[in-house]
Amino acid sequence: MISIPFRALLYRRTSEPSVITVSFDGEVHPVRMRRHRQARRYTLRILAASREVVLTMPPRGSVRHAKEFAQKHGAWIAARLRRLPGAAPFADGALLPLRGREHRIEHRPGARGTVWIETHGSEHLLCVAGAEPHLPRRVHDYLKREAKRDLQAASLLAAQALGIEFKRVSVRDQSSRWGSCSSSGALSYSWRLILAPPFVLDYLAAHEVAHLIEMNHSRRFWRLVESICPHMVRAKAWLDAHGADLHCYGLDPRL
Repeated sequence: MISIPFRALLYRRTSEPSVITVSFDGEVHPVRMRRHRQARRYTLRILAASREVVLTMPPRGSVRHAKEFAQKHGAWIAARLRRLPGAAPFADGALLPLRGREHRIEHRPGARGTVWIETHGSEHLLCVAGAEPHLPRRVHDYLKREAKRDLQAASLLAAQALGIEFKRVSVRDQSSRWGSCSSSGALSYSWRLILAPPFVLDYLAAHEVAHLIEMNHSRRFWRLVESICPHMVRAKAWLDAHGADLHCYGLDPRL
């Protein structure tokens, strides 16, 4: 994330645009602007899931300064966008890493059922019945169901290890975090964790459950996570190296 010190400027005007553009090396990149009441400086970030560039500005920031800031960092925006993996829609023949293991989607329009897994030797298939237009949605729904089931089980094991309880588990498509924990005991995770190896999913479950005891990232918190998740360091390293790749799957307008 790039930032510069905040300068108190003008309040937002009703005619203010919500999107500006940045030109770099012959390409034009749209940048969505948003104000945040707690922001003290201009910041830029890239949402990997949607490939969207977001510029956050202080309450009294000006559009002119926002444009100057974004344009100044045009090279950074272009470089980060180029580093993002290409879209991998759910389609017949496409490959996806279910639980970290490569599966090939195979459309079977004449078969009965919805989505199921078949293994033939070293090949793993994700079979999808029904008409072709419904394939992306069926795969997406299947992955969400599997993610919730695995995360529910992993969260329960982590909670039992710590001698605590949580309220519920939900799965979403969160672009900026893999999981979250509310003070009421509700746990929320990205369904995309079902595409990572199981030890990564287990780590994220331990991470969020531990927040029920320590709502921070202090040394005590990390010791708590490691006490119930011995592969914490390995999982964090995997996410740093491969986490962004999980956001490319299912980027299809029909989803």
